[in-house]
Amino acid sequence: MKRAILFFWVIFVSALVMGGCCDCRQRSKLERPLVGTEWQLVQIMGKEVVAEGDSFTILFHNNGTATGMGACNRLTATYSTTSSRSLTISNLGSTRRYCTNHEAENAYYDMLEGVTHYEMDADNMLLLSNGTLVAIMHAVPAE
Repeated sequence: MKRAILFFWVIFVSALVMGGCCDCRQRSKLERPLVGTEWQLVQIMGKEVVAEGDSFTILFHNNGTATGMGACNRLTATYSTTSSRSLTISNLGSTRRYCTNHEAENAYYDMLEGVTHYEMDADNMLLLSNGTLVAIMHAVPAE
């Protein structure tokens, strides 16, 4: 009888442990990869952004470079990451076309250069600067 009770508890605890991780495994399957996914800005410093077309995007490449768009200018940068999801974006440069929305573009570039970490939540990438959420980017659907 004691063996049956012990067996039941072992099965019960194992099921709880495995069931508790199920959401984690499901979430990681839904996460989009940082590299190779085109990301578009949807929120910066707590304010919603309505990006049109390919504006306010970034694409991280395997070779440590990133490309994208501001409000109307193309951007290039270098980046580095670690397994703990730290992210450093540097050497950001852009074309110099006049944009009517240049303040938003400058804020986007400044935010990118200030990022220290990122987190993933399914199709969203949360960008953080020293623990503070500074932007949310959404994965652009593949065409």
